[in-house]
Amino acid sequence: MQQLQKDRYTTRLNKKPEQIDRRERVIHAKRGSSPPISPSLIQDFERDGFVVLEDVFSPKEVARMRGTANEMRDYPASLSDETVISERDSGAVRSVFAIHRQTSDFDVVARDPRLADVARYILGDEVYIHQSRLNYKPAFKGKEFYWHSDFETWHAEDGMPNMRALSMSVMLTDNHPQAGPVMFVPGSHETFISCVGETPDDNYKSSLKRQETGIPDADSIAQLVDEGGIVAPAPKAGSVVIFDCNTLHASNGNITPFERMNAFFVFNAWSNRLEKPFAAKSPRPEHIAHRRVESPLAPLSRVTGKVGRSSS
Repeated sequence: MQQLQKDRYTTRLNKKPEQIDRRERVIHAKRGSSPPISPSLIQDFERDGFVVLEDVFSPKEVARMRGTANEMRDYPASLSDETVISERDSGAVRSVFAIHRQTSDFDVVARDPRLADVARYILGDEVYIHQSRLNYKPAFKGKEFYWHSDFETWHAEDGMPNMRALSMSVMLTDNHPQAGPVMFVPGSHETFISCVGETPDDNYKSSLKRQETGIPDADSIAQLVDEGGIVAPAPKAGSVVIFDCNTLHASNGNITPFERMNAFFVFNAWSNRLEKPFAAKSPRPEHIAHRRVESPLAPLSRVTGKVGRSSS
């Protein structure tokens, strides 16, 4: 495992926080290609760093995904070791990782052109799944996620070289403004916040429950919020929230009776595959950051529902 590219986003190695301008485009679409969604939504994504697609999946599709998600939560012993993450206090299931590798249902969702074709267009490349997981925010006891950029962690601990990845969150339940929906800072994807503090050994074991390393400083957060504000979309089940790898986001705890659940897929450009971590002694395990990927994500036919000829 080698470091092939110069580190353009140094983090966790400095004595004080630093703000670094984004070094690459947000939209990498090839010249002359047509977007699979409205061009205005692509423009919104480029400007804000996130966008909401309403009514992507039907109620029947959502019900099937939610049923699978409930089974995975209720029978964690049937899943691969270490892929189930619990809340630090209550013990409730917080996340399940590598869901597209553990169930055919979510493998199909990851390949669905309603997701994958949008990722291919925005990233201007073939894609693969860097990470997939189910996020559960249980009623009454779902904990918060503090402000962070996913790319900061993926760069520091996984070795993702550049900002050429995005996340897609498929809503499996209706969201409510009071139940801790994800908050975004519009425009924050254009600024990388270099964080302070070395990466502890096996940091992932604690950070997946509560992140304390690689979080932005308060002054930088306040500045970006002052410039862009905070938006907390609360779409209904079947909707998809797409956000850039560097968009600053967070969520409050959930003390309401409303459960929040989503299926989360990270699409990375094939040309942006992982290298040696830029600020950690060793990479995070395979179920959190996929390295053993031999070829780009194979397409799924809309008509037949069968995987195409290329490998996954």
